[in-house]
Amino acid sequence: MKITVFPAGPIKTNAYLLVCDETKKAWIIDAPLGVTDEIAAQIDLEKLKVEKIILTHAHWDHIADLAELKRRYSALVFVHKNEAENVEHPGSKWLPPDFEIEGVTPDQTLLGGETLTLGNMQVHVIHTPGHSPGGICLHIPEENTLISGDTLFRGTMGRVDLPTSDPEKMWDSLLLLCKLPAATKVYPGHGGSTTIGAESWMKDAKQRFS
Repeated sequence: MKITVFPAGPIKTNAYLLVCDETKKAWIIDAPLGVTDEIAAQIDLEKLKVEKIILTHAHWDHIADLAELKRRYSALVFVHKNEAENVEHPGSKWLPPDFEIEGVTPDQTLLGGETLTLGNMQVHVIHTPGHSPGGICLHIPEENTLISGDTLFRGTMGRVDLPTSDPEKMWDSLLLLCKLPAATKVYPGHGGSTTIGAESWMKDAKQRFS
């Protein structure tokens, strides 16, 4: 497996290019504003076949370049069912952007609990509401890797003071992530990587942040 991060947009949202080295099949995870050309250059360089674009959630900073990437690669768009409306009609329910974002109809909605296949890799979808109702993390057990969206960051968590947020669900989501192996490498929606073991505060998140 190879994972490459592309911070982009006004608040440096991380897009990821997840690649199965053996098959050269790839997924794009999240689509921040202005990421398309940089991520396309890497795809062309490695001669990758982009199969899916998976959204960790549908806040504007994670979907701004989605329509452009979808057109370029004809990739299937996956998102949790609770985020689908805001992908199709950005800003229609909450957190309207300051600029126009072209909507995209998702090809498949997720519930959490699914196992998806990228080349020779198995990727587990974990529903982690709290920051947003349909937030998800992507767990690749064989690679000890978690793509955490805006649920978990290095040293902190996603905001729970937004119209989309539910603090009580966030505490439950963090407790769920605590159960992953301590060595699991975490790639968040903003900022640098960390590990599950380095974020031991998660078990006490309610006391720490409320």
